[in-house]
Amino acid sequence: MRTIALAALMAAAVVPAPVEAAGTAFDPRIVTFGDSRDEIKSTPIAQRPNRPLHVYGNSVRRRHHRSVATTARPASGRSDR
Repeated sequence: MRTIALAALMAAAVVPAPVEAAGTAFDPRIVTFGDSRDEIKSTPIAQRPNRPLHVYGNSVRRRHHRSVATTARPASGRSDR
């Protein structure tokens, strides 16, 4: 039973999901091969899509996008309170 569960988990990690999340910059593939791997490797890390189990890259992208969002906000001198 344990080997079946492990085989199912490995198959899910390697087989690309047919559904793509539109506009969320999310790539459901954990492991990529061939041309898609080369394309991801050639893209700057801040512009790559988020992927499951890619903790370092996802963290770098979150920090990058949050810092860009805070510096792009116009500073207002007045308070609404």
